[in-house]
Amino acid sequence: MHINNSVLWKIEIERKELLMIKESFIFLKGVGLQKETSLWQSGIHDWDRFRESKTLPGITSSRRAAHERQLHTAEKALYSSDAEYFAKLLKPAHAWRLYDSFKEDAVFLDIETTGFYGDITVIGLYDGIETKTFVRGFTMDKAALKKELEKYKMIITFNGASFDLPIIEKYFQGVVPKIPHIDLRHVCSKIGLTGGLKNIERLVGLKRADAVANMGGADAVYLWRQWRATGNKEFLDLLVQYNEEDIINLKPLAELAIPKVWKNTRRIT
Repeated sequence: MHINNSVLWKIEIERKELLMIKESFIFLKGVGLQKETSLWQSGIHDWDRFRESKTLPGITSSRRAAHERQLHTAEKALYSSDAEYFAKLLKPAHAWRLYDSFKEDAVFLDIETTGFYGDITVIGLYDGIETKTFVRGFTMDKAALKKELEKYKMIITFNGASFDLPIIEKYFQGVVPKIPHIDLRHVCSKIGLTGGLKNIERLVGLKRADAVANMGGADAVYLWRQWRATGNKEFLDLLVQYNEEDIINLKPLAELAIPKVWKNTRRIT
């Protein structure tokens, strides 16, 4: 029996229950947070309900037709896991709504430098299972880094929009793929978790290995300088461990913070 391709991708998408992006309308032209909330309050909870509803509050018939075309395109992109499409579709402030759609193909990223906006010393990547570390003078290679980052459909950082990604782009132009980026610093601030990553970890109960539990960014700079000055690999190993703790802790932080932000956004009780 032949099944139309459009039916197949609709079935596949429906298997993914409660994707935040499928309940979102913020990317539709002329729809802001207030109008999106109005749609939800009217019982239009997701894209399917939008199409099925006879009337849409505050939306004309001509605008509705345009919105439905946008939703159709977005649904096809979602089915095909077209992360670049969604990177263009959503403003960075709303990229967190894509987390449950692309989290299986996300990479958690953090860098260390020689100082504020200085040369990169370490780039750490974590895919949720394993870490991969690029170290200056050893494994840090532009082509290798580019190839590795191209495996993923989403990048997750803490303060990466202001620090990590601009610095990587400064020293390795063209390496960062045009995929959605979630900056957990801004996500956490939406639920009252402010300050640096280490402070937020303490607030939510995330632990670090004893060897690096009390270290901060200045210590990472110190460890690199000591490694270069003495050649003692213990300094470098400790720096890598510190970086690994950064990226590994980003995953549970994302799992904790993003659902809370979504709950507040949807005003779910």
